[in-house]
Amino acid sequence: MAKSACLITNPAARRGLARRNADVIAEILRTGGVDLEHVESESPGDVERKVRELAADGAGTIIVAGGDGTIHEAVNGLIASQADAALGLIPSGSGNDFAKAAGLDLDWRAETSKLAARISSRRAARRIDVGRCNDRYFANGVGIGIDAIVTDYARRIRLPIGDLVYIAGLVRALLAGIVTPELRIECETLSHSGNATLANAANGNWLGGRFMIAPDASLTDGLLDLVVALPVTRRRIVELVPLLLRGTHIDEPEVQFARASRLRVTCDIPIPAHLDGELQTAAEVFDIECIPGALRLL
Repeated sequence: MAKSACLITNPAARRGLARRNADVIAEILRTGGVDLEHVESESPGDVERKVRELAADGAGTIIVAGGDGTIHEAVNGLIASQADAALGLIPSGSGNDFAKAAGLDLDWRAETSKLAARISSRRAARRIDVGRCNDRYFANGVGIGIDAIVTDYARRIRLPIGDLVYIAGLVRALLAGIVTPELRIECETLSHSGNATLANAANGNWLGGRFMIAPDASLTDGLLDLVVALPVTRRRIVELVPLLLRGTHIDEPEVQFARASRLRVTCDIPIPAHLDGELQTAAEVFDIECIPGALRLL
């Protein structure tokens, strides 16, 4: 048998659809040779707490099944534990942005079988960069501005329509009106002061399941890809959406792009932001950095 591992499933992932898959995931892992303990998260923040405690107690392999919010909690729990446990991820969310960036199989059954094989063969984990924004960590990216607003609208949609919730959230945001706060952005490769529709610091490529916000981002280069969108009209946003879906928006005149290991975003009033699709308390200052190789991903 492989070294003991712990599986944490998030029954709330994918608007609750992941609940029915939990026992099947555990069975596939055990059949694949993984000596497994299986627990479920019970409330928001519980994955983070469980991962932190398990890692601090010496667990060498922790597997989470869920979406980007689940991986967000898991990463924060691991870093808080100051342990070096390896993390396995079974994509079970609506967007699965980080899983796409990491090259995982988005078919949860197939990825579970592949993960079991990697654990059973004792394959070495990959070192993956992690980002930090103020006092929280992120795996995939941080968004300030309209993508945080879109995320807020999307999370209110309870229909099980997968990553289409983010398209629906964008439509609702457009109907509500475009907000373009004044941002001051400073990093080693870009300086911006003025109104902006969004500022996104990406570790991975994807946003909202379908938007290739940072087409050339890498999880292992020690840098974040910074995408800043200048003020645009509703009509122009609609025109830019197909480019975002294809990842061909970077050269558009309204878009500023840079790569940086750290940056600061400041504004005159508190504005919303999200980390890995998880809404954060509105803030006036965002200190953001990339932490190379902070995560061991199976």
